[in-house]
Amino acid sequence: MQDSLFSVKDKIIIVTGGFGQLGAQYVRELHSRGALVAVLGSTCGEDKINKVFNDIRDSKNVRFYGVNITKVDEITNALDDIENVWGTPDGLINNAGIDTQPSAPPEVSGPFENFPEEVFREVVEVNLVGTFLMTQQVGARMKQAGKSGSIVNIGSIYGVVSPVQDIYSYKKEDTGVPFIKPVAYSAAKSGVYNFTRYCATYWGRDNIRVNTLTLSGVQRADQDPRFQKNYTARIPIGRMAQANEFNGAIVFLMSDASIYMTGANVVMDGGWTAW
Repeated sequence: MQDSLFSVKDKIIIVTGGFGQLGAQYVRELHSRGALVAVLGSTCGEDKINKVFNDIRDSKNVRFYGVNITKVDEITNALDDIENVWGTPDGLINNAGIDTQPSAPPEVSGPFENFPEEVFREVVEVNLVGTFLMTQQVGARMKQAGKSGSIVNIGSIYGVVSPVQDIYSYKKEDTGVPFIKPVAYSAAKSGVYNFTRYCATYWGRDNIRVNTLTLSGVQRADQDPRFQKNYTARIPIGRMAQANEFNGAIVFLMSDASIYMTGANVVMDGGWTAW
């Protein structure tokens, strides 16, 4: 029997980036607890739905939307459908984002002095502007309906502290060109924190809570073992996160268990930022 304090049953919750490694975890956890979950992804074809959510795709408690979160008209079209079917959302998880991976070519992962303007703009557009637009549109509907709600912006340790460039040094052995963790992701994610605080204070009297959840790296099968070794050496807990280990925080932030929390930064990083 689930504790009612942490209940998300019948809550209408939107998850952006819902087909990704972490987004899919949030969707499944919330769905398993009886929430009505709207899954937003940049692409949303039948093949993707079947691949990621084949077991729950026919559930009446989950809906899928292809949405570019940098386009207001696409956001509003999805929100209109969600409201027509279920009602005004109770929660929003701004999970969608893009980053430059170690596998990226040198022209987008080289020295800061040469980092392409167009890549910087693209990363900021998705990670920060997209978060702004989703929050603006969903929060406005919550307020208009007089409905309390919870908005969670997914942050990163690289929005709190600067990347440790040494953990990527192994790349130079392969290409002769050092991989430099680019500036764009850090700049965009750092903007999320004050954006969260702004929205929290702006909507505080409207009972719309806005918080940040800061995460560190998640282990994946396709990661270079040298990267994993370097990364885990920096984590006090001694390992990278598993994809499902942030689900508890998501349930907490979406439920009444966090009813008096707003403008906060919940850090789940294995101790990375404690050094």
